Amino acid sequence: MSTNGKKAIIVKDLTKSFKLFYDKPSTLKERFVFWNKKKVESRAVLEHINLTIDKGETVALIGTNGSGKSTLLKLMTKIIYPTHGSLQTNGKLTSLLELGAGFHPDFSGRENIYFNASIFGLTKKEIDQRIQDIIDFSELHDYIDSPVRTYSSGMYMRLAFSIAINVDADILLIDEILAVGDQHFQDKCFEKLTELKNSDKTIVIVSHNLDAIKNLCNRAIWIYNGQIRMDGDPIEVIDEYLKVCG
Repeated sequence: MSTNGKKAIIVKDLTKSFKLFYDKPSTLKERFVFWNKKKVESRAVLEHINLTIDKGETVALIGTNGSGKSTLLKLMTKIIYPTHGSLQTNGKLTSLLELGAGFHPDFSGRENIYFNASIFGLTKKEIDQRIQDIIDFSELHDYIDSPVRTYSSGMYMRLAFSIAINVDADILLIDEILAVGDQHFQDKCFEKLTELKNSDKTIVIVSHNLDAIKNLCNRAIWIYNGQIRMDGDPIEVIDEYLKVCG
């Protein structure tokens, strides 16, 4: 963990519930079968989550599909908000959660760089200074002036990752987006994440690539049925996780 005592992310007694809406029974059979079903049901995806992430930590959120880890990442980005409790982030934040989220399909890759980087708070002058680095990292030189609607999923990921790592954020949040694309670019992304880790950036990553987590992260948090089941050394946490869910 970071030794400077500064907290990048603070989560206190956080619960997140979603409302499930059921169609009203229309036939006699449906009324009989679903007579006790309410029209709206609330389901907790995360319950009573407490954690702090120090500045400079590289943390993996692991768990089976539906465990709540991606929901927690979205709460950190403030795309959604807690039902109860609180979540605080300290520092400039950037995220890679959904492939191509925020891209305008009719804009070129170059235009989307300016559009997205400005959302992250960069001025036009700052983007001008970084745009070639973004294009070079993405390896999309031949396609950068084509509309992104013509891009493959791998090309989307290349552009999104290249923008996110060039906006000088203090906190970087990444969901399974790195599972998209060829092995060459995935390796390149993890090399860049290692570089960012060593520069005291805070990284929170959701991934099923457990070997990469062991190599990249200094902490793993296992979320099981919406609650933290284990939090600590990645090798120890992953070993326990595999015993139960492997």
